[in-house]
Amino acid sequence: MQIPRPSEEVKDLFRALVPVAAGVEVKPMFGNLGAFVNGNMFAGLFGDDIGVRVLDEASLAELASVDGTGPFGPSERPMGGYVALPRTWRSDPDRLSAWVAVALEQVGQLPAKQPTSRKKA
Repeated sequence: MQIPRPSEEVKDLFRALVPVAAGVEVKPMFGNLGAFVNGNMFAGLFGDDIGVRVLDEASLAELASVDGTGPFGPSERPMGGYVALPRTWRSDPDRLSAWVAVALEQVGQLPAKQPTSRKKA
């Protein structure tokens, strides 16, 4: 599977969308970027697609009903619970920010992810 790379413009936009808050960090992931709160990913890039993780069914249904949204991640294995936001929204950063905020709020309520220890072979 070929993993697409985001443009510098989309990476800059993504970083600008992620709020500065306690427990929030942006990290590289497979040539893309992920936004995490307490170790749980709430938003990410897959190529030039910006995706958010939405936990409640009402928000997921609302977002999925918008033209231009779709599965997030590789087409042969999209990430469950994540929705790719419409590329047309890039001209409306407030709309993108609103959904990133929803994802942060919902995922921020999950228990902090504990680091896994690597076993020696």
